[in-house]
Amino acid sequence: MTQLEELLATWIPRQRWFAGKGLPIDALRVESQHVLVPGTPGLRVLVVEVGQHGRTDRYQVLLGLRPEGSIGADLAHAAIGVCELPGGAEGTGGPCVQAVYDATHDPEMTARLLEHIARGHAEDGVRFRRMPDTEIHTGLRSLVLTGEQSNTSLVYGEEYVLKMFRRLWPGHNPDLELTAALSGSPFVARPYGWIETDLRDSAADTLVPTTLAMLQRYLRSATDGWVLAATSVRDLYASPGVAPEDAGGDFSGEAERLGAATAAVHRDLARALPTDVLTPESQGELAESMVSRLDVAASQITALEPYAPALRDAFDAFADLDTPLPVQRVHGDYHLGQVVRTDSGWVLLDFEGEPAAPITERQRLSSPLRDVAGMLRSFDYAARHQLVGHAREDELAEPARAWAQRNREAFCAGYAFGGGIDPEKHQVVLRAFEYDKAVYEVMYEARHRPAWMRIPLDSIAALVA
Repeated sequence: MTQLEELLATWIPRQRWFAGKGLPIDALRVESQHVLVPGTPGLRVLVVEVGQHGRTDRYQVLLGLRPEGSIGADLAHAAIGVCELPGGAEGTGGPCVQAVYDATHDPEMTARLLEHIARGHAEDGVRFRRMPDTEIHTGLRSLVLTGEQSNTSLVYGEEYVLKMFRRLWPGHNPDLELTAALSGSPFVARPYGWIETDLRDSAADTLVPTTLAMLQRYLRSATDGWVLAATSVRDLYASPGVAPEDAGGDFSGEAERLGAATAAVHRDLARALPTDVLTPESQGELAESMVSRLDVAASQITALEPYAPALRDAFDAFADLDTPLPVQRVHGDYHLGQVVRTDSGWVLLDFEGEPAAPITERQRLSSPLRDVAGMLRSFDYAARHQLVGHAREDELAEPARAWAQRNREAFCAGYAFGGGIDPEKHQVVLRAFEYDKAVYEVMYEARHRPAWMRIPLDSIAALVA
């Protein structure tokens, strides 16, 4: 490893967006390095290959360069280290000792990204693209949003948000692809542009245009759907003996409007992008994959075993359906944390799907009921997560179930009213997707939050009762 790679091998595992936590790094190398701002202060885009446990992942690092000892207190938290890099401060090409840091936290450097997108510029293998018929204001100071797990988002003033995709897969990111297809919809944040480079697709042995970042309208008045739902649940818990519909923070009206917004987005996606109908063989293969996930989970988590027969029956019923199953592009990772409430209504975000899956997998057509199932699972989580360790857990369990059921029904009613497939008339399909999601949740919680494993397990117990 070079000095820079040695620093990155220590720094990358500490970042929230690093997907390989808990596993040692076997190998790390800088696959490509693109100079956006030469000299010092300087800016480079790195594509870094990280090898762990027999697999290799790629990550994007926005690297800032400054002379050794010149990183001030405002950037100290973003420091990566000091190393020798090719290319001196005057661009002589000779080696030079530099302090390197995560430049997403440097407004002086990130301002260049916005300027390049506004101009539709290209620099050293990195292409900056602006959406047609858009005007982008430059000279805005950026700020890194906190709390994001998989990517890094920069807010420019109160106008734009630039999402930088940290884990890279060759191809156009579905978030850009679907948001562009939905441009003009009141239910998505307007896209303004994107940044891309070429990555080698090893399977096809060819270079593929790959999305590095996407610029969208910043929704300054937005409130996270998960936060709104959690507030409603707290209001219910603070009102002993009161039914969810009578509690001060009843969420069902919002759940119904969210269902209608979701249906509108699904309709627009079906109009703008390819659709199809699953063959019986493909439907059977999908059911087999659900059974396979269940078998793996049940073999590792004994608490799931009692419910395995009922879950398999649901997946078998899905496989045996003889009615055509329409499929299309969908959100793919839909839950209350992926929607925000603005002054004008609900807006859907983050259409990239599961970041751990290759882009070709995320681009596969699926039933829109997969998104519906994801949101129904999210209502269960919103109702139950505050009960973990709660002193009144036994007392509040029934109100929590009632809250979840009321909002699940409201969402489905809104979805049907908004022109989506009526979930009530397609219970076999919906049930299979929801059970499959719950099995995934059991596995996830067992690995990452064991105290929360009871949430999907309790849901499964209620669903199969």
